[in-house]
Amino acid sequence: MNPPALTWQQIHAIAFDLDGTLVDSIADLAAAANAMRTELGLPPLPQDTVAGYVGDGVATLVHRSLTDTPSSQADDALWQQGFVAFVRYYRDHLAVHTRAYPQVETALKLFKKHNLPLAVVTNKNEVLAVALLQQLSLLDYFSLVIGGDTLPEKKPSPQPLLHCAEVLGVAAENLLMVGDSANDILAAHAAGCPSVGVNWGYADMDALWQNPATRPNLVIGSLPEIYDRLYPKDPVH
Repeated sequence: MNPPALTWQQIHAIAFDLDGTLVDSIADLAAAANAMRTELGLPPLPQDTVAGYVGDGVATLVHRSLTDTPSSQADDALWQQGFVAFVRYYRDHLAVHTRAYPQVETALKLFKKHNLPLAVVTNKNEVLAVALLQQLSLLDYFSLVIGGDTLPEKKPSPQPLLHCAEVLGVAAENLLMVGDSANDILAAHAAGCPSVGVNWGYADMDALWQNPATRPNLVIGSLPEIYDRLYPKDPVH
């Protein structure tokens, strides 16, 4: 069963995931993971492997990068060492290769022109997310940045989106969540928010669409497509 059709009138604010949605950050995340592994005497991992470990925050990425598995946890002492090494490297190399995806800034300008409050809701640590957005000259577009450590729970919990809606002064059903992963869509469904999936991110959006639990209202190939497909056009006379 498909989710209900999404309309422009339904959107009063927009929340965006960060990594894999607004920015392509895999090269810098993989470099940080491998700098950490090198410091701890471990061989480097392929970038594509690290890409599969992204999406649940830095703490989980460190566990996965240390164990080279998506579900195992490293010994606590090793994880502590790894976390310190990862963050030390990553905070100094946030935007060496990381860039906004094509047309992202065009879309953000368009949404702001229509007076839509914009937010970032990411599982990345808040201080790192804010610093990255600042370094990419994107921070001023957003009224709010919620990181994976801002609240007691992170995506796929609905808490970040419900908090976002409350702060922005909109109902949850009028807050659009835009993201590339299952966590984004699951959080939106749990919060009662409409959702848009992007097909350029790190997850397989086609596979997410096949599962009703992770099926967004709409899948797009570029960020301005939200406006292009939903904004009501004048009828042709």
